[in-house]
Amino acid sequence: MKLTPSSFASLALSAVLSFSVQAAESVKIGIVGPFSGPLTQYGEMQLNGAHAAIDMINGRGGVNGRMLEAVEYDDVCEPKQAVTVANKIINSDVKFVVGHLCSSSTQPATDIYQDEDVLVITGSTNPGITQRGYSKLFRTIGLDSQQGTTAADYIAQVVKPQRVAIIHDKQQYGKGVALIVRDRLQAAGVNVVSTDGINSGAKDFSSLITKLKREQVDFVYYGGYHPELALIMRQAKAVDFAPTFMGPEGLGNQDIAFLAGDAVEGLLVTLPARFDLQKDNQAVVEILKQKGVDPSGPFIWTSYAAVQVLADAMQQVQSDAPADVAKALHDSTFETVLGPISWDEHGDLQGFEFGIYQWHADGTGTPVER
Repeated sequence: MKLTPSSFASLALSAVLSFSVQAAESVKIGIVGPFSGPLTQYGEMQLNGAHAAIDMINGRGGVNGRMLEAVEYDDVCEPKQAVTVANKIINSDVKFVVGHLCSSSTQPATDIYQDEDVLVITGSTNPGITQRGYSKLFRTIGLDSQQGTTAADYIAQVVKPQRVAIIHDKQQYGKGVALIVRDRLQAAGVNVVSTDGINSGAKDFSSLITKLKREQVDFVYYGGYHPELALIMRQAKAVDFAPTFMGPEGLGNQDIAFLAGDAVEGLLVTLPARFDLQKDNQAVVEILKQKGVDPSGPFIWTSYAAVQVLADAMQQVQSDAPADVAKALHDSTFETVLGPISWDEHGDLQGFEFGIYQWHADGTGTPVER
């Protein structure tokens, strides 16, 4: 076929249009968490935070002339489903992930992402997740070794119980943080009389409560999520067993009060700071409130910050290649809704701190003086 000048013009226009379409393609960010099942509340926090950040960034023109696009994946906080989700993400050519949330899901999923050039910013807290030499894995929350230490020191130095029981849900997150607390308490000379594992999803804890009463336990540290502890507290109160309960950030939400009723009053929880109360975050707080979102949820802010740093790093290096973005994250400090943040060589945040909150029957928590 002979090409005429008009043919050349058409080809040139097609090339320009094709380039423009490619240049305008969005940058996809996979948002992964428990969007169904018993831990849905945490997934909703992730979605609310990530979408708020994406909307804010896109409202300013996006990143390097491209819009950010959230692609949602539900892992139900189950390891097998997390692996399925990870493979879907790979097959969809998504190169950035905000999530997973549960440590037991994050661990197997990140094994897959590392081999497939996907950058992950997780809200998981188990220390072992970032100890595998993965260069494109980061957190926007502290470690269980940090919150476990915070909890144990408070128990030993302030509460000073006589007989402590440790309970956990046998999962990576819950068991991990519970044993950190137990070991530090024992090192401090605190009398830990028992360590028990329960099954996630269990409903009847009468035999466990009978055992704890018999052992005259006055303090219980629980490692795990809120559904099981809510039932333990409710059933304990029903038989006039009233030790002080404490646990990690996986307990700090409104649902635990709904499930436990007034038995939740006085529960101690380690949590990140209340980022919704910080002055610099009030514009984000107002956006969340306009959408009918309670801005106090901690994973709103960890997910918002994850999107923030991804966008800022892409802008900084003028690239959306995961290796380039990862290098920028390792090398720089970023201003976020969490404050200025940077990471060590493992991808763990520098200087993150947990506070202690006392939970109430209305589902709110108030800071405890230490």
